[in-house]
Amino acid sequence: MSNKRYTEEFKIEAVKQITDRGHSVAEVSARLDVSIHSLYAWAKRYSLTPQEQQTQSSQQDELRRLRAELKRVTEERDILKKGRSVLCQAVRVRYAFIAAHRHVWPIRRMCKVMQVHPSGYYGWQAQPHSARAQDDQRVQGLIKQCYLESGAVYGYRKITRDLRELGEPCGKHRVARLMRLAGLKSLTGYGRRPGRYGGRPANVSPNILQREFDVAEPNKVWVTDITYIRTHEGWLYLATVLDLFSRQVVGWSMSAQMTTDLVLSALLMALWKRKPANEVLVHSDQGSQFSSDDWQSFLRAHKLKGSMSRRGNCHDNAVAESFFQLLKRERIKRKIYTTRDEARSDVFDYIEMFYNPKRRHNHADGMSPVDYEKQYFMRLGTV
Repeated sequence: MSNKRYTEEFKIEAVKQITDRGHSVAEVSARLDVSIHSLYAWAKRYSLTPQEQQTQSSQQDELRRLRAELKRVTEERDILKKGRSVLCQAVRVRYAFIAAHRHVWPIRRMCKVMQVHPSGYYGWQAQPHSARAQDDQRVQGLIKQCYLESGAVYGYRKITRDLRELGEPCGKHRVARLMRLAGLKSLTGYGRRPGRYGGRPANVSPNILQREFDVAEPNKVWVTDITYIRTHEGWLYLATVLDLFSRQVVGWSMSAQMTTDLVLSALLMALWKRKPANEVLVHSDQGSQFSSDDWQSFLRAHKLKGSMSRRGNCHDNAVAESFFQLLKRERIKRKIYTTRDEARSDVFDYIEMFYNPKRRHNHADGMSPVDYEKQYFMRLGTV
């Protein structure tokens, strides 16, 4: 194929040899060393009148313009069809889309459709992550570490506290955003079923507490409740007593039977540990264990004052319910206990770890939870 470039005068003279002088196309092609195809094209072009040439040129220009417009519209349509999900997102997300499809469509065309400036895209290409984004990646690594250490149960509030303990000043909203981007969620507890209530309890104390959960001094208000722990041997029942001043578990007891002795043992442990000098308000729900005569007699004998939630209203005893919710969400729900002793040991470890951080996972006295519980009652002469 020839790469020669011919002037307009040469083309017109070649056409005149065919049209005016009567030479054949083959003769002119051999004499001028021009292809027959080019001669026919020149003859078609230069045999027209100047007005016809101008009309043809205008039509060709319009055709080229329409083809370019069609190509532009088609590209914009395809870009929008492919990138409609990132069109309303952050600028860096649109930059990433343009970088991923730069071999498919022109960059400037995509910048126009994505409503970003080309200079901004090229600047992002030179440094795709800002200082803030790089710091987010670092903090996100710390968040994942704290999340895994919690057993994949902590939410953004507790993760924030853990980060601050590590010396990382970070706001809770930033932690929540980074956890959401990483797909990290807190583990929720069990769903509650609507209960059915029978007859009225035998002994009902008035609701003296009235949801006043902020207490100014210790050993003034205690709250107590019972929860269920599922094992392959059957249910294990846990009763706890919490001091509203410090929210610590001051007494607890576990048993295979949910009797009045269960809650009395937990309250007895609280009395042995705290030895309150003044009268203590003990708040509970209207369960049969707390409305029994033995419970009421125990309160009177130890100068304790009873208070009960309204019937079926868990919010009146929210502190005790909150502790059980944390226990089930962070420990019990994640495991299947084979025996009651295994569940007892795990619950004991959680109570000690949660409310005694200095004794995490290793007990200085080396006692089992059964011995630890018996220690209180043996000193009182009840075992």
